[in-house]
Amino acid sequence: MSDYKDYFKKFIGLIGSGENTSRGMSRDESAEALELILKGLATPTQIGAFFVAHRIRRPEPRELAGMIDTYNKLGPKIQTSKKTNPPVTFGMPFDGRNSTCPVYPFTVLILVSAGQPVVLHGGRRMPVKYGISQIELFKSIGLKLENISIENVQNGFDQNGFALINQPDHFQLADNLIKYRDEIGKRPPIASMELLWTSCEGKSLLISGFVHKPTEERAKKTLEILGREDFISIKGLEGSTDLSLKQRSLIGKFENKKFERIILKAKDYGFKKNDPEWKNINSWRDDAFKALKYDGELIESIIWNGGVYLWLTNNRSTLNEGIEYAYKLVKSGRVEETLINLIEWKRCISKQN
Repeated sequence: MSDYKDYFKKFIGLIGSGENTSRGMSRDESAEALELILKGLATPTQIGAFFVAHRIRRPEPRELAGMIDTYNKLGPKIQTSKKTNPPVTFGMPFDGRNSTCPVYPFTVLILVSAGQPVVLHGGRRMPVKYGISQIELFKSIGLKLENISIENVQNGFDQNGFALINQPDHFQLADNLIKYRDEIGKRPPIASMELLWTSCEGKSLLISGFVHKPTEERAKKTLEILGREDFISIKGLEGSTDLSLKQRSLIGKFENKKFERIILKAKDYGFKKNDPEWKNINSWRDDAFKALKYDGELIESIIWNGGVYLWLTNNRSTLNEGIEYAYKLVKSGRVEETLINLIEWKRCISKQN
């Protein structure tokens, strides 16, 4: 440990030497620094200092690319197939939501119902926001996605077109860093990287949420360094990929190295309600079950988001067709059937174990 302790000092110096002398890290240096952190070869004091200095300085695209290299090296992987559509992966803040009701679980179910594979990754309630997690939302509607081996996650993806990488189960090295997020009280640089990392081994379409324009630009440059040509950015609710009913939706579509800016307003497509406010998990669960029957406070947000994503993922050729198909999938009970099938899959693997 002592050898690594002295060695790690250079990375702190690169990002924490001040405005005039700090040059930041190269892609390789950033990758090495994060690997030492994940493997516990830097001291807790050094890790805390590194995260604080890097947050103040802000990570550069090449540094984020290096961090993603390390997550790709050490993290879990879902193998994709050339025989099916490339999966959609959603990059959302790991620390969840606490102001507006999430509807992305329904977006996932709609896409999967339409034959579009989806991969999510997240964890437990996490600092600094401690917002509602993906695991809790799915669990509240009967789909328990904890304590599943990575082999069974892969089998489930092959069978159903859906996978959730749960950090406590599948990437313990990264989960060990939660205490630093809590003690620092601010999102560390890895939070920016998590919006761009995907656990897919093979081709996939990344859809990443952002709040501020510089975040989108930094993401674009990072993904260019990584050689990713297809990427969709969403100025979503609370930094998520959920689109607002009341605010305009600002979307960046990067396809074949070309950029297209898309601005959408839900009211132009007949949606009139406000974005549902988050109350608690019990209230959300009740509204979610109503939505499966095409009822309740969430339904407009669900159809709007489902329709947009069916269009953005080229499942439907126009937005209006996407909205109509999302309505059909929910109204006909197809989305509810998809959920039931996933619950049955989980029941079967639990019984086997």
